[in-house]
Amino acid sequence: MRVVLAEDLFLLRDGLVRLLEAYDFEIVAAVESGPELSRALAELKPDVAVVDVRLPPTHTDEGLQCALRARQDRPGLPVLVLSQHVEQLYARELLADGSGGVGYLLKDRVFDAEQFVDAVRRVAAGGTAMDPQVIQQLLSRRAADDQPMSRLTPREREVLELMAQGRSNTAIAAQLVVTERAIAKHTANIFTKLGLEVSDDDNRRVLAVLAYLDRDR
Repeated sequence: MRVVLAEDLFLLRDGLVRLLEAYDFEIVAAVESGPELSRALAELKPDVAVVDVRLPPTHTDEGLQCALRARQDRPGLPVLVLSQHVEQLYARELLADGSGGVGYLLKDRVFDAEQFVDAVRRVAAGGTAMDPQVIQQLLSRRAADDQPMSRLTPREREVLELMAQGRSNTAIAAQLVVTERAIAKHTANIFTKLGLEVSDDDNRRVLAVLAYLDRDR
């Protein structure tokens, strides 16, 4: 799998290159600035881009904006964005086109190699990988005065959080140590209570849940 990596800190960039190569990814470019990232994405057409939100020259959201422009030029380009802090605005921009192949993780997650690599693979496959802290903030923001959310049981909220992270029924069942049939029942109840269309497509259901969690009150 061909990867373009953008990270301005040399030690972290070098570490990510070594980590991904250890898991059989091919790093076709490892760059440190927005202009370099734009050129690499346009010329090399990678299978997935792993991008730091803040890159030179602006050190604001240069990496994210480069990735978003690349997705406009090449719809569906898989992009996993890394950020130092939870910024819901970044997640919102990334999800705005309503398609898959997107991820938003805090940089702390890269220290868990298996979790990070799983996120890269899920995004490259067209799925969604959202940081648990982002999901928790979205859930908390809606929970206080949202009547449908208040109807969810504690177990359904657990399932909802994992679903919103991009986990499949199989993965959720394994993590909660229950059967897939039980998870299927929980997800059906969640969609009914939240007024969302039931879907067997993992990515479509994740995007539906995220749209619900992030919609304006």
